[in-house]
Amino acid sequence: MLDGAGVGALPDAYLYGDKGSNTLGHIISTYREIKLPNLASLGLGKIVESLDADLKVNGAYGKMSQLSKGKDTISGHWEIAGVPLNFTFPVYPDGFPVEVVRPFEQMVGKKVLGNITASGTEIIKELGVEHLETGRPIVYTSADSVFQVAAHESIVSLETLYEWCRRAREEILQGDHAVGRVIARPFRGTKGDFWRTENRKDFSLLPPELTLLDYISQAGMEVCAVGKVKDIFSGRGITRHIEASGNHEIMKSLLSWMKEPVSGLIWATFVDFDMLYGHRNDLTGFARALEEFDQFLGEFLDCLTPEDLLIITADHGCDPTFKGTDHTREYVPLLVYGQGIKPERLGTRNSFADVGVTVLDVLNCPITLKGESFAKMLV
Repeated sequence: MLDGAGVGALPDAYLYGDKGSNTLGHIISTYREIKLPNLASLGLGKIVESLDADLKVNGAYGKMSQLSKGKDTISGHWEIAGVPLNFTFPVYPDGFPVEVVRPFEQMVGKKVLGNITASGTEIIKELGVEHLETGRPIVYTSADSVFQVAAHESIVSLETLYEWCRRAREEILQGDHAVGRVIARPFRGTKGDFWRTENRKDFSLLPPELTLLDYISQAGMEVCAVGKVKDIFSGRGITRHIEASGNHEIMKSLLSWMKEPVSGLIWATFVDFDMLYGHRNDLTGFARALEEFDQFLGEFLDCLTPEDLLIITADHGCDPTFKGTDHTREYVPLLVYGQGIKPERLGTRNSFADVGVTVLDVLNCPITLKGESFAKMLV
């Protein structure tokens, strides 16, 4: 999964202020020297008009609509796993109310700093020195349903920060205030040079229903998660996990797993597109990260066995050329490759959940999720 790699505004994008967004389309049309031969060979050029569409296509391709409301990481991942949501997670554009902040302050023994909507890099730049002087944790949110706690690793140990976030998740942020994720955001550095470390940790809600991951593991097969996928599903249904905090680590982890037999599912979400570039309106960085992924993809395709099926998609958009720095409500790409897969047009799917249903179909798990399988179109 390419985090934030949308391919055009959904029909209801205007409800979210996202009409006209098109993450990959705008990047590819603006960064004209971009080279994505492997993604193009799988059909991306048939989805994104600004990419060369004349290359021979070796995979099946299409795009998917989102049934769930919102445009966040949790609803995108859960819907792909077969659980579209009919509700939205609470958001706090004006900061968190007293009934959330006060018990958190009582728990940590200090007043919080911030309690505003902010960029994670900007808020540590603004409040990092005061945090170092007082030890008060920095609390902030974004357009997503998140409660984020930033603390310097020399002031608050990782164990303490994680415990604060775990307890906030379990004891405070429930019911009407059940945000999608509580996120520990440790940072280091000194005045004028603060940076977030790789020790981020997410504390998510459990999906309200069994997902693709649960059904595969219950059938006795493996579910291997790379990086933050485990946190998004709160570990449920996952049998093996590799920690990986960025695209390069995720690439290495995937290549290492391809050297051993895995019967079941490997799920990796490449986080840098969204986290490092989309949210920072960094079009050039996003484009270069896509090129790095494409180079990796060429190596990865060579590792696939005749029994393997590769699916590439996304969870939402995060258009670096669009107004603001938030996610954008977009279609997501659907690229499918494997030995014997026909270069078939899969059309516009009605739900991200079609991926989950198809994976169960391919793995011969007789479970019905909320989606429509496209497995028969692949052969």
